[in-house]
Amino acid sequence: MNNTLTKLCIVFASFLLVSCGAYFNQPVGNQEARIGETTKQTKKLYTLPDPAEPIIAGVYNFKDQTGQYKSIEAGSTFSTAITQGATTILIKALQDSKWFRPIERENLNNLLNERNIIRSTREEYKKPDDNSPTRLSPLLFAGILLEGGVVSYDSNIMTGGAGARYFGVGGSTQYRQDRITVYLRAVSTSTGEVLKTVYVSKTILSQAVDVSLFRYVNFERLLEVETGFTKNEPAQMAVQEAIEKSVEVLIVEGIKDKLWSTAEGEEKNKEIVDEYLLEKEVEESTGLYERRFLKNDYRNTANINFGMALVDGDYTTGILDYKAGLGYKYRIIPELSVGSDFQIFRLNSSPKTNHWWVSESIKVEYNMLPHDRLSPLFYAAPGILLFADDSPLLYLQRWDSFFNLKLGAGLEYDVSDRISFELNGEWNVTFSDKIDNLPHGRRDDYYYTFSLGLNYHFGSVKSKFKTNQ
Repeated sequence: MNNTLTKLCIVFASFLLVSCGAYFNQPVGNQEARIGETTKQTKKLYTLPDPAEPIIAGVYNFKDQTGQYKSIEAGSTFSTAITQGATTILIKALQDSKWFRPIERENLNNLLNERNIIRSTREEYKKPDDNSPTRLSPLLFAGILLEGGVVSYDSNIMTGGAGARYFGVGGSTQYRQDRITVYLRAVSTSTGEVLKTVYVSKTILSQAVDVSLFRYVNFERLLEVETGFTKNEPAQMAVQEAIEKSVEVLIVEGIKDKLWSTAEGEEKNKEIVDEYLLEKEVEESTGLYERRFLKNDYRNTANINFGMALVDGDYTTGILDYKAGLGYKYRIIPELSVGSDFQIFRLNSSPKTNHWWVSESIKVEYNMLPHDRLSPLFYAAPGILLFADDSPLLYLQRWDSFFNLKLGAGLEYDVSDRISFELNGEWNVTFSDKIDNLPHGRRDDYYYTFSLGLNYHFGSVKSKFKTNQ
């Protein structure tokens, strides 16, 4: 009983520590209406510098162009996956930025009808001695039109989770990620030219966590406890943040192309554009799943490595021993490289049988994710294995050679454009039973090597691969 309660306390304590933000703020009653939430992007719009002159902008329709409906486990639904009020969100974002004076165009007929009512009422009830004008002030006309919409809603672009259960005690977590994409373009009303087009994407995260206990704590006494929660990022907030970001990007892109300017002039313009270009460079080097992409323009790589070697022969007393190596490889394409490999190592079969060997190989390597900071790699390297020991042996003489085939796998981690670390392991097929100096087994001898290496990438940066141009 005590052990069960201890396990229960540990599981629940871990759960609460990891998820206390959501767990301790569960709704237990009705909540009052509140002013709408602001996103981090809303605050960025508030802090934008003032424009030299606000731009009069018209928005006729900024709508959901996906036509997508909410997905449910069973049955059908006619509820849309994305808010249909994107035009209203865009107009508010334009106002928050202080760079635009949005004018009413979505319900223009209502505005014109109301103006006609006002005009006719004034004319009908105007007194003979009243000299006040019956005409209304002219409507503002837009310098630019803002068009576009929500062009995609991708569901389940990434799903996953983890869990564990032991003797009825366990927990699990699951997550799902969706993504929306927004396009926004500015069109000149005088020429019809599309001045600038920008697009922004935003992920929507859903998480579920649960912990449970199902255990007999005594004879005919069953303890069953479970708790958990689910968090879904509001789709409307994601749409709002994406639209607000697109407004910010449109403003900065316009400053960069000298379509408009800040009130503070060229110096402030340059500061804003430089910050934006730095952010853009980071975003362009980031993949769909928030993976940081590297250019890896250098074709040549030199390697030095140190590690251990282990023989697998007829003896049962194989011991790890020393190994060092040098290597070079040339990238044909980002994923594929060829090169050479030189290693010196000692194979320790027994306390009396431990001798030095040298191997020289031609290496063909496949890098699975060449533009990622961390990438798995696989390679094969046929070559020659040379016995390099002066000790008098019965079956081996100095510089005896054997055909050798290396099959290896590893991980490469890029510290910078020029420096990376490589951790790998190799299985070496020798096609000979003499490697341990005991050719009485039923199979050939093998050996394994494990090493940690340092790679230095060099060559002309201008010599880029076509895929990176």
